[in-house]
Amino acid sequence: MLSTTLSYGLIGIDGLQITVEVNVSNGLPLFEIVGLPDAAVKESRERIRAAIKNCNLPFPDDRITVNLAPADIKKEGPAYDLPIAIAILACQRRVNPNVIRNMAILGELALDGSLRSVRGVLPMAISAHDHGVESMILPKVNAPEVMCVSGVNFYPAETLSDVVKHLSGEKPIAPIQTVEFSSMIQKREHAFDFKFVKGQRSAKRALEIAAAGGHNVLMVGPPGSGKTLMARCVPSILPDMSFEEALVATRIHSVAGSMPESGLLTERPFRSPHHTASHVSLVGGGIHAVPGEISKAHNGVLFLDELPEYRRDVLEALRQPMEDGFVTITRVSAQSTYPSEFMLICSMNPCPCGHFGSKTHECRCSPNDIKRYLSRISGPLLDRIDMHIEVESIPAERLSDELESEPSKDIHERVENARSIQRKRYINTPSLACNARLSAQTLQRFCPMDKEAKEMLNLATQSMGLSNRAYTRVIKVARTIADLAGENKITAAHIAEALQYRAIDDKYWH
Repeated sequence: MLSTTLSYGLIGIDGLQITVEVNVSNGLPLFEIVGLPDAAVKESRERIRAAIKNCNLPFPDDRITVNLAPADIKKEGPAYDLPIAIAILACQRRVNPNVIRNMAILGELALDGSLRSVRGVLPMAISAHDHGVESMILPKVNAPEVMCVSGVNFYPAETLSDVVKHLSGEKPIAPIQTVEFSSMIQKREHAFDFKFVKGQRSAKRALEIAAAGGHNVLMVGPPGSGKTLMARCVPSILPDMSFEEALVATRIHSVAGSMPESGLLTERPFRSPHHTASHVSLVGGGIHAVPGEISKAHNGVLFLDELPEYRRDVLEALRQPMEDGFVTITRVSAQSTYPSEFMLICSMNPCPCGHFGSKTHECRCSPNDIKRYLSRISGPLLDRIDMHIEVESIPAERLSDELESEPSKDIHERVENARSIQRKRYINTPSLACNARLSAQTLQRFCPMDKEAKEMLNLATQSMGLSNRAYTRVIKVARTIADLAGENKITAAHIAEALQYRAIDDKYWH
């Protein structure tokens, strides 16, 4: 007896349709799974056998052959437990084979027959929708992930017995109700708000520009100057996520197994890996090539505190994803590509003791110590960071005297206006989400400058020794400054302010 059903696997953040074929024939009792299964899939034989028996359902004492097609793609993970079990029961007519033939089924089985969650349900559900699948059975714990996907009937189940009763019509499962994206957005007060940051007017202005254009930022300053606090305030001024952005970000977290309880990521991610993080944890990889921190920060912020403390190879691995907006992880069995368009915010001390150039504290570091410390940040990486700003410590008397600063909601409004200008400008160029993603080829088209601005930039390029990459990043920052001012053409004033965010290079790295 032959029975077939559908299930789904993963390639990157995309779902892959898998046909599950089960044949039960006369012969010595044998349970084989073919079609390039990994260890987790092979182990499913024992889970399936125990789950079926513990649900008081018959398990055949015959030869069972399971084929997962296409056979040339490696199948990973325990998501195939449930479809294989249902197909085996269909071979015994406990389930109607015609009912499950065009139905997608996925879920891991516990030995008692209960269903456990699986990674990547959202991209699998989207792929099912794209393939025209009308219904999908999935673990109830994964139900929040698919609430925003319309066009497919999703049936959440808790046990194998529930699935059998649903398919036989004995006790149908109610489908999940689709929820509109707007109703999933939960407006809440951010724990970190710029109104709590005293002083640092120039640094806050720089971070506003960075948020408006999606630019990378490096903050250099002594300990206790507020670098980390300001970095954590940045998500409160970033523009709201669109449905498309939220969907991509959620797909990444679904594949990584770090889904929020709400089921959809409605706020921009803020990832802050420790400086001991490995290359794999930051970029992604491992046995199953899962997304790393740079992909989890997609459409959000990646904050690297104490930048020189990170391993050199870890920092250098950021260079290609920062340029391309994606990272490709290659393994023998497959190749996975994950999006990685993040806003990089870095902070660091100016020297090992943290007080080089301070007006209030004496630096205890030798010139060689300072040079060695600063050289941990390579020139190519610095070039890819659009804005370099110096953060000075605020005297204690000013901290107590100063009134509350401008709240994040006011800055957020200006950032939203600037991003709205950019969306209209790039409406016919889908690859451009913000000014930071402008390429050298599109600068001339979207960044018109007046004569004085061009002259100032050319003079500064020579006097400051700007590289070609730094030159283009100054123009991008100037474009954002002009957007915040509501001006179409870049003027000398915009270029002058953008050049300020490269001025500290001469003090620390030249």
